[in-house]
Amino acid sequence: MFADFALDEVFKLTMSPWQLALRGSVMFWFLFLVFRFVLRRDIGSMGITDFLFVVLLGDAAQNGMIGDATSASDCIVLISTLVFWNALLDILSWRFPAVEKLVVSGKLTLVRDGRMLRRNMRREYISVEEVKSKLREHGIDDLADVKRMYLEGDGEISVIKRKDARGEVMEPPPNARR
Repeated sequence: MFADFALDEVFKLTMSPWQLALRGSVMFWFLFLVFRFVLRRDIGSMGITDFLFVVLLGDAAQNGMIGDATSASDCIVLISTLVFWNALLDILSWRFPAVEKLVVSGKLTLVRDGRMLRRNMRREYISVEEVKSKLREHGIDDLADVKRMYLEGDGEISVIKRKDARGEVMEPPPNARR
């Protein structure tokens, strides 16, 4: 049964490691640009269409990265290349603020002093109902109680409640919409 099995076939490189590294690098940077600048940040969760997109994107990218390569060693070289670029970006982002600004999206204000900033919401395709839902998750039922609400660079939502000097929630300003 295992007589025809040759272990060297599993680990023999079928493509130049440099070609694999170049293919992996090109695809890594292309996908980085797509995810950083084209895709919208999600509002703290991933929907089914987002998940489907990522799965299909991964499948499509695989063909561009792996080409005719078929061995385990080919895959190891390719995966090592992707890990290298990911780790390098993390290190450079930590070390250099300018790189961090390119790699990580900044926060986006969604609510300021009880008022929704619809231009910012529209920019990220965030509906009024999504904002209200996230406020309810933070235990807030009235928009007027919000000092600031941000969509963070990682897609999470942060909320700062309006408070007085004693730490109690303030009455809403007279011009705040309810």
